[in-house]
Amino acid sequence: MENKPFISESKLRLALLHRIGDLAAIPVSAYFSHGVIYQSFSMSNFLGLSVALSVVIALWLYPSLGLYRAWRGESLGKELLSAAQAWTFNFLTLAFLLYFTKNADAAHIDYFSVWFLAGLVCVLIIRGGVRILLNSLRSKGRNKTHVVIVGDNGLATSTIQNLRNAEWAGFSVKGYFGEGRIAGESRLGGFHEINDYLESSNESVDQIWIAMPLSKEKEINQILEELRFATQDVRLIPGIEGFRLINNSVAQIADMPVINIQVSPMTGMNRFVKAVEDRVLAALILMLISPVMVALAIGVKLSSPGPVFYRQERISRAGKPFMMFKFRSMPVDTEKNGVQWGNAGAKATNKFGQFIRKTSLDELPQFLNVLFGDMSIVGPRPERTQFVHEFKHDVDGYMQKHMVKAGITGWAQVNGWRGDTDLSKRIECDLYYINNWSVWMDLKIIFMTFFKGFVNSNAK
Repeated sequence: MENKPFISESKLRLALLHRIGDLAAIPVSAYFSHGVIYQSFSMSNFLGLSVALSVVIALWLYPSLGLYRAWRGESLGKELLSAAQAWTFNFLTLAFLLYFTKNADAAHIDYFSVWFLAGLVCVLIIRGGVRILLNSLRSKGRNKTHVVIVGDNGLATSTIQNLRNAEWAGFSVKGYFGEGRIAGESRLGGFHEINDYLESSNESVDQIWIAMPLSKEKEINQILEELRFATQDVRLIPGIEGFRLINNSVAQIADMPVINIQVSPMTGMNRFVKAVEDRVLAALILMLISPVMVALAIGVKLSSPGPVFYRQERISRAGKPFMMFKFRSMPVDTEKNGVQWGNAGAKATNKFGQFIRKTSLDELPQFLNVLFGDMSIVGPRPERTQFVHEFKHDVDGYMQKHMVKAGITGWAQVNGWRGDTDLSKRIECDLYYINNWSVWMDLKIIFMTFFKGFVNSNAK
């Protein structure tokens, strides 16, 4: 049996290293910030107590956020995002405690602002440094996890190829078990020879990966029976690539393992973060654009008779209807003969109505919808109820966009798919957003909207 280096995810040592690094980042960044703001490293009792309290919060909060699980094989970006979120929640919790215990002091706002940024940079550098070191060691053949594959089909072949291509992940495939042949790979035996191999082989095996489709339930059960004496980690790679998956994962619910095939990302803490993001940004934006909205309201009123706002029923999260606000850009009787989808450019509008449509200024009242909780700033664009009932039968995956709240802008809009464009392409963009949602992606889309989303040839 080979000796493994100190840094090893199969032991508690890596988690301990991460814990030390994450906790050390708190006082290091705090004293650095104190030196920057006050040109001194001698802290007052209040600030010292704040640092100690932050460490205590981290001891409880970071493990509960899954920061110390094994990250082998996952992207560096995902780990850094989790670390950034953990530090942010730590700081918000500290601020909450200081405020409600009446210990908050506006005189220290500069210090706490610098401390937050310094702590964020510090924890990201430490996390990134450990990951880069691990990747370097694994690429050189150290810190390897030795894996055998059980399976002889296309799924097993692709699993082996993926593991071999991802050298940075640190997996070493020793071979496979199966009745068939996989070209270029070492066959270690048949399905019923796994236990004999594990007992007699002098080579170390850390994990056993069963790469078989879910339809092979009987064979999988037989293999698990064969592995009843195995002490290695056993993983199942189910063949679900052919399904349309939304945030698929494995969860433990009511003491049962559950494969999540289609799950909204807006649950638990994510839902809270998204709600805070929407309400805070919507309130700030409404304050900033209030003079513009007053001017637009006057323009609508003077350009044609009728109300300033146009209210229209749309569908948001979980198929829930709501009344969406717009500045009215058409005469009040435009749709008296019925509603038609698309062809917005042919609908009767005056010059002012054409202007606010072309520049998307007619959408600004939807920030009120965000403030009321009916919409998000970023998300799939909502559609009218009658068109939802029509499109759900015609467009593959259409209803899955309603797994999150509708948005003012979205990934489809900043990529040019808006107005009278290919509906299937818009749905592809919406599902990509749901599968890859993060706060940073929301901020990216908001930033891109200023350059691509407001004025667009398809906005009519």
